[in-house]
Amino acid sequence: MNLKIFFKMENKVWVLCRKGYHLCLIFAISAWLFTFVSCNRPDHQSIPVLCPIDFEQIQIKGELFKRAMKNFDRLETDIYFPCNVFPKQQQGPSLGWPGDREGRTILALVLEAQATHRTPLYLDEMIRILPEKLNKKGYLGPISQDILDEQQLSGHGWLLRGLCEYYQWKKDPRVKKYIQGIINNLALPTKGYHKNYPIVPGGRISNTGGMAGTSANVVNNWKLSTDVGCDFIFMDGVVEAYGLFPSRELKALIDEMMSRYLEMDLVGIKAQTHATLTGLRAALRYYQITGEKALLSEVGKRYQIYHEQAMTENYENYNWFERPDWTEPCAIVDSYLLAVQLWQYTQNPDYLEDAQLIYYNAIGHTQRSNGGFGCDNCAGTSDNALFVKADEAYWCCTMRGGEGLSKAIQYSYFTRGDTLIIPSFNSGSVSFNLYGCPVTIVQQTDYPFGNKVLITIERLNKPVRINLKFFAPSWIQDLVISKNHELADFKLKSGFAEVSSLIMGGDTIEYSFSMKAGVEKVLNTLHTKSGNCRLYYGPLLLGHEGIPDPDIPKIAVIVKTDKNSFQIKGTDIVLSTVYHLMDPGVSQSAGYRKQILFRQTTN
Repeated sequence: MNLKIFFKMENKVWVLCRKGYHLCLIFAISAWLFTFVSCNRPDHQSIPVLCPIDFEQIQIKGELFKRAMKNFDRLETDIYFPCNVFPKQQQGPSLGWPGDREGRTILALVLEAQATHRTPLYLDEMIRILPEKLNKKGYLGPISQDILDEQQLSGHGWLLRGLCEYYQWKKDPRVKKYIQGIINNLALPTKGYHKNYPIVPGGRISNTGGMAGTSANVVNNWKLSTDVGCDFIFMDGVVEAYGLFPSRELKALIDEMMSRYLEMDLVGIKAQTHATLTGLRAALRYYQITGEKALLSEVGKRYQIYHEQAMTENYENYNWFERPDWTEPCAIVDSYLLAVQLWQYTQNPDYLEDAQLIYYNAIGHTQRSNGGFGCDNCAGTSDNALFVKADEAYWCCTMRGGEGLSKAIQYSYFTRGDTLIIPSFNSGSVSFNLYGCPVTIVQQTDYPFGNKVLITIERLNKPVRINLKFFAPSWIQDLVISKNHELADFKLKSGFAEVSSLIMGGDTIEYSFSMKAGVEKVLNTLHTKSGNCRLYYGPLLLGHEGIPDPDIPKIAVIVKTDKNSFQIKGTDIVLSTVYHLMDPGVSQSAGYRKQILFRQTTN
């Protein structure tokens, strides 16, 4: 049950009591009990209490910290100055998307500020000038009439998300007012329109659109976008606002939007994958609020469709279903967030494996040397190599990278009761209370190139039992856990190595393993050219730079020769990871090209 609703009902009960309205009091208590029991029935209790650690408890280091800080640096360069984020007149890629660039920038800065504990230079100014930019109805762009512009709605999905995250962080009453203005004057008046949102190919202008997306044609009182389905980006912002400020009217709107979204044939309409995945995140967010198990099931089914039909061979995305024109880090970040959250709610380790593969081979490839994010080709469809299609999509992807990296920091640790769950390995520290005792756990690792994770216990002056769960993906083997250099018993369950132990300050726990390496099948069997395979080391996809593209032996043994250097045994074929740490050589001007699909010789 939503706690805000509970406290409102509780207050009404006590007001009635003070006034002596005993019958009303009895009725109110009965109604509350009915609602409480209904909202706590088994369906609602099925949501696992598996929670990510709060930002303020985590101090991240290593490659993830470098990525987040470099992205933060990029978001404070001139193109993200408030005067350019809120231009006097929309221009360039932001044309026709009121609220989009503004919302994505605010969202990225809010999350990265919390994740890195760094004060943003221009965020407060953006919030200060926002009311000067709003129209008299309290939102950005033209006042909506009988024709709904889905790009305007989509842009305000990001603005709502940015403002909601800012409000949860700062509790600024001004921002609450801005959120409610957008909900009351832009969102709620659209009720009745979403059930007629065009979701069939007929009538839509298809197979058009650039990287920024443009308005296409008008159907059913909808001004449609080439970013097919971007109305459901709006839905994600609306659902987050509902979680903060619930109302019957807003729930009715969300139910209408969600129903239409779940009717959409993603492949048939060639939906934009970014819009699709953001819609799925909205559905997961709504599931978290309502506990409706059918929503979780639908998210899983649609994520699987995306996984099978619109992922590239290095875990990036087709920008549209059935249209492998380029990839887009906006959608890549969405897929990463979805994979972690699906694991959080189902505990299926396959989703967590997806998340790591996406992080290292897709997010880790599309972040450029300036900290921004750019677009690649859809490797596997018409080319066996991976190359750069756009050095940076500064109007959208760079900001979305900010959320992805921030959440990757937060997703380093989850808790459930007295259990600390480590689903990804990153150097840094986490502080929390264990049975009322403050404890800090320091993690050191060189994963995914290294093969161990070292945990050191600090700030704990008496023995306390802790349950630790280390992720044990399918690409590692020979697992060993030791405490203070002595072997410890552990068990493998649901993709994790679980150990329970009494700990004190100064204790160390080491988790070590070896990486599997070799040849694997292609990811996208529907659209990737047949007869190919991929090479891997642990979660890292391997590729070969140079022309011509070599074939590999029928039996290919991968040998690690240096940190990021590999070789196929018995050949002169040198390999390196698709992952890189903002290498300036991964750019259009450098002529970057890396073969990631290989044919095996027959002898």
